[in-house]
Amino acid sequence: MAPEPHSAYRQLLQERREEIARGDDRHRTLGYAKIAVVLAAAAIVWIALSTPALSIAWVVLPVAAFVTLLVVHDRLLKHLTLRRRAERFFEKALARLDGKWMGDGEPGDGYLDLEHPYAQDLDLFGKGSLFELLSTTRTHIGEDTLARWLLSPAPPETVRARQAAVGELRPRLDLREDLAILGEEARTGVDPVSLAAWGEAPPLVGPGHMLAVVRVLTVVGVAGFLAGGALLLNELSFLSLSERAAAVSRDVFLLVLLVNGLFLYRNRRTMESVVAAVEEAAHELGLLSEVLFRLERERFASPLLASLRASLDAEGEPPSRRIARLNHLIDLLDSRDNVFVRVFEVFILWTPHLALRVEDWRRHSGAAVRRWLTATGEIEALCSLACLAFEHPRDPFPEFAEDGACLEATAIGHPLIPEDRVVRNDVSIGGARPHVLIVSGSNMSGKSTMLRTLGVNAVLAQAGAPVRAERLRLSPLDVGASIRVTDSLQGGVSRFYAEILRLRKILDKTAGPLPVLFLVDEFLHGTNSHDRRIGAEALVRGLVERGAIGLITTHDLALADIAAVLGARAANVHFEDQIAGGQIRFDYRMRPGVVEKSNAIELMRSVGLEI
Repeated sequence: MAPEPHSAYRQLLQERREEIARGDDRHRTLGYAKIAVVLAAAAIVWIALSTPALSIAWVVLPVAAFVTLLVVHDRLLKHLTLRRRAERFFEKALARLDGKWMGDGEPGDGYLDLEHPYAQDLDLFGKGSLFELLSTTRTHIGEDTLARWLLSPAPPETVRARQAAVGELRPRLDLREDLAILGEEARTGVDPVSLAAWGEAPPLVGPGHMLAVVRVLTVVGVAGFLAGGALLLNELSFLSLSERAAAVSRDVFLLVLLVNGLFLYRNRRTMESVVAAVEEAAHELGLLSEVLFRLERERFASPLLASLRASLDAEGEPPSRRIARLNHLIDLLDSRDNVFVRVFEVFILWTPHLALRVEDWRRHSGAAVRRWLTATGEIEALCSLACLAFEHPRDPFPEFAEDGACLEATAIGHPLIPEDRVVRNDVSIGGARPHVLIVSGSNMSGKSTMLRTLGVNAVLAQAGAPVRAERLRLSPLDVGASIRVTDSLQGGVSRFYAEILRLRKILDKTAGPLPVLFLVDEFLHGTNSHDRRIGAEALVRGLVERGAIGLITTHDLALADIAAVLGARAANVHFEDQIAGGQIRFDYRMRPGVVEKSNAIELMRSVGLEI
């Protein structure tokens, strides 16, 4: 039986805090120990200089002890950094459960496209958004993957594979914690697009004639170095060369300087391009390597996770070994700053040799970089969905229907509203039931929230996540929403024109491969009641005849007549309020039929307007 999320998080948070407290104690102890060792070294030096009875060589002992303390202390500080990240991870998890998460996570503002058919309307991105609630990803590729899943519905077979993976990851708190703390630096340092592009780009230096030239010139360079060395020893009288031998050595030395120097000069830009590109790419891969190494240790049962894990070492060698080889090449490249390497560069062609080895690494492993990034991103996104599933164990996975457009929800609620405050409703559209619900009701009664509730749960369902309902059965649906439509002063677009443009896009979506779920708030609100009545009836009929299902809300009760015109394909439902003691109360329950009263006058009076 899975642990209750509150108690599991609190226990692990307490354990991490206790580890941090112990680590802080060791941190102070090691600090005092280093001071004591320094004082001991100073005392040994002072005594050794004051009296010959003690050799100054004894100072080696405190120096060795100090170096050991430095290594131990550095490891402790790294461990404390990870523990503090873990502490923050569980604090944020508890904040989500307590409904105090808004503004404390990654809002994903960069993924918000105002032209998207539902992203802004359903609050997918931004402060207090679905993305902020869901995302526990710590790499850019993980965020990109999660955002893409929310913006594009997946086919049922893909969703079912994700559901199985989420079910397997749900109890894996250890893995989710490790990925969160190991990916902290990778999130700020790794650009997945440029990194994948570097891996797949054509080689800047070919392995053919260039490799042969470098090898020949290196042999020539060694000969030139030996010739120069012989000349130097001859000048210092350590070697006796004949005049002819000395002349030959001098000619060989000068020829090597000329030929190798000219080769280095002509290829300097190409070599520097290789070095500059690999240094940046290796740094990013280094940040990602700990995440990849952690994933290498995992074995999964669900097909999707097993496939992603297998893609990490598709050629039989894990990423950690490949990245280690690349890091070794970077270390060798860093040695070019050494004065001796600079002096001997012209003889041994250090940079060209390493550039060729780097390009050889890229030829054999560069194409795998995108696979590593894709696997990391998908596993992180699945962990985000698994976190939602763990924190809301009563939320089920949806069922997918194959018998035409439909959405049948029992006790469905909005996932951004805390569970102790959310009001749930039953909704059924499509199939043998009405294809459109015309929702009337007073201000603030819950009409817009109902649209968002259905839309957000449809997005979660088709991303592979559990949904906030007792049961949800739906067909694959392409969501189109017109809820948060505003005018544009700069663009010269009125609210009504912006709305009909959005309705045009929703209507166009019905020509696509999936049935459309349309969610329209305050249908044609920006025009007069006569035009609204005619336009609304025509648009709703057009959507339904094209196989779409959905809900529209309105304050204009004349639109309720559309249900009579469409017959069994439409139905009226409403939200209402109760006024008691001058206070307006809402129960946010959806009821059949048309609303019979309005609260506009009472709302105006409640704020002090004389009506």
